[in-house]
Amino acid sequence: TAEYIDTILTRITLAGAIYLAMVAVLPDLLIVGIRVAPIPFIGEQLDAVLPQFITQGMNVTFYFGGTSLLIIVGVSMDTVQQVESQLIMRHYDGFMKKTRIRGRRG
Repeated sequence: TAEYIDTILTRITLAGAIYLAMVAVLPDLLIVGIRVAPIPFIGEQLDAVLPQFITQGMNVTFYFGGTSLLIIVGVSMDTVQQVESQLIMRHYDGFMKKTRIRGRRG
């Protein structure tokens, strides 16, 4: 059982690490683009096939990078969870009628 849990946690950790790396790097790649022309043998063919926004970037000003977006989303989700737990703790059902968490009565 311990080996099974270790295997599952390793897979989840690997998938999560790949996802976080992509979220952190993807905004930079979209802004700057991926230069494929210098790649030996296949670079020029890839440059001709790939869309222009991939090879040259979008050339837009983007104020939030991937890591800052992760921080913003994480903090906002934590804030919502804390507000919901405070409302449940105080037995306040006014805002909680249509949400996913119901109090002790529902």
